[in-house]
Amino acid sequence: MGCPGRKTLSFFLIFVPVYLHGALTQEAGPTRQRKPFFERLRRLEEQFRRFQEVTLTHLQAIASNYNLSYNIDARFQSLAQESQALALAVNQSQATVQADLGHLKTWVRKTQRRSRKQDSRLLALGHALKERSQQQAQERKEQEAQREALSGLALDVRALQDTLAHLTHTIQSQGTRLAALEGWLQMACPGTTAPAWPSAQPELRSPSSLKLQGSRQALRALPEPRDPPQGFAGQLQVTREPPGPGNQWTGPPKRLGTICNVGPVLVFPNTSTENVVFLSPGFLSGLRALSFCSWVRTTLGHLGTLLSYATQDNDNKLVLHGRDSLAPGSIHFVIGDPAFRELALQPLLDGQWHHVCVIWTSILGRYWLHVDRRLAATGSRFREGYEIPPGGSLVLGQEQDSLGGGFDVSEAFVGSMAGLAIWDRVLVPGEVSQLATGKELPPGAILTLANATLIGGFVQKVNCTCLELCP
Repeated sequence: MGCPGRKTLSFFLIFVPVYLHGALTQEAGPTRQRKPFFERLRRLEEQFRRFQEVTLTHLQAIASNYNLSYNIDARFQSLAQESQALALAVNQSQATVQADLGHLKTWVRKTQRRSRKQDSRLLALGHALKERSQQQAQERKEQEAQREALSGLALDVRALQDTLAHLTHTIQSQGTRLAALEGWLQMACPGTTAPAWPSAQPELRSPSSLKLQGSRQALRALPEPRDPPQGFAGQLQVTREPPGPGNQWTGPPKRLGTICNVGPVLVFPNTSTENVVFLSPGFLSGLRALSFCSWVRTTLGHLGTLLSYATQDNDNKLVLHGRDSLAPGSIHFVIGDPAFRELALQPLLDGQWHHVCVIWTSILGRYWLHVDRRLAATGSRFREGYEIPPGGSLVLGQEQDSLGGGFDVSEAFVGSMAGLAIWDRVLVPGEVSQLATGKELPPGAILTLANATLIGGFVQKVNCTCLELCP
């Protein structure tokens, strides 16, 4: 690359000697021409000096520009590389920020969904408490009516006692009269034997005594009062018999025997979001009735999530979990969030095997809870006419906050499950008892542990002959 300053300097170096040579040749002229020549030479020298200064300044500027332009390509390349690295860092920062924003949005949506869920559950809990208070008020009214009936019964018993005393006095007087009559007959007819008259006792079959015995039988059929009225304590004995088959009288708890042939056992060893079991293919059609039965043993002081069924529009279509329950040994039975019922399962906290059956039907919204063959809870008007839709995700051991995910450590189940099965109908008490005694499954089960297609985390699937030998 040529330099313009160097060409100009070469031109002046050639031009100045030529010009000086011409000026010296003119000195040989007349004397009168010398003065203008020297003046012209002086002016020329001044011009040359100024030109030299300008040229030097120009050359210095060219040199400075040359120093600046030296290795400019390498500098441009370095600058381009730095700009590319800066752009890459900016892109990475933007990607990180976008990912953080995505996680933040997901967390916000999850928090909002949980807050809505909690609000709806609080509303449902308030409604349940209101219904419970109404039931308690109704029970108090019934108790007052029973107390009034007992008061009337006490009055009737007092009247019966007075009648009995009057009858006893009458019988005694009749006995005295009969004895006097017998003595009179013996005196009138010395050889005649008096007839064997019955003794004067209150067992005479008079109409009054028959009426009294009927009243006693009626009293035996009445419930035993808590505080017997004064005046007949120790005289009236009211018997209380166990209710018949139609009543919910459980009696003392019975210890279950050895249970065998229950199939595989799922063991959930710890609280981890990875400990989950997926049942496939799930519900292939809508359910208007449901029966969920399983052997359960938990090792924690509270119940986690036994079952969770979620769809695209609702992550709580069917849930059995104990995180939000008021009591540690209770679970929320959810059908179509926010509707739920709280079921007490305190016996499951003793670390032993227990058989649990949760049954529901959309007809009148009836539901039943069976624990170890006994009816533990029942109710109605729970999701009356509702249908659980098909096509969702069904998991064991975790509660879903989204379809197939959104698991939480605090909602995990820790323990073992065995003999789990689900029916799309209502099991009768005989079938529940059959399951709880280790007999074969009732027909029509739509899902069992054989449908466990994906077992994640540290969950183990083991086979053992009897429950007492299972881990």
